[in-house]
Amino acid sequence: MELKGKVVQLLPLQSGMGKKGPWKKQEFIVETQGQFPKKVCLSVWGDKVDQFNVAVGQSINASIELESREYNGRWYTEARAWKLDRSGSSNSDMPPPPADEPFMADSNNTSEDLPF
Repeated sequence: MELKGKVVQLLPLQSGMGKKGPWKKQEFIVETQGQFPKKVCLSVWGDKVDQFNVAVGQSINASIELESREYNGRWYTEARAWKLDRSGSSNSDMPPPPADEPFMADSNNTSEDLPF
């Protein structure tokens, strides 16, 4: 699933020690664009916290995975980002594509032939 938006808030970095060793988790809030913007809390786990290096104000395109878990009779859903592209920075580094050349009629050709 894809989610596009702008990072509006970084939540505090969480870390701890589990059965498999140390873990860390970074949550951040993304505001979608459109007529009715929504705010969505996304999380990044482990090495991806440093790899993605999310910052407030970035426009991103995130590939997310939704997962729900039951705990004491209640259900909790997490939106986990597994891939992240910065929409604003990656496109601005590349030159714009060449514009199509407009059709120019040959001034020496006096026939009324259509080009197609």
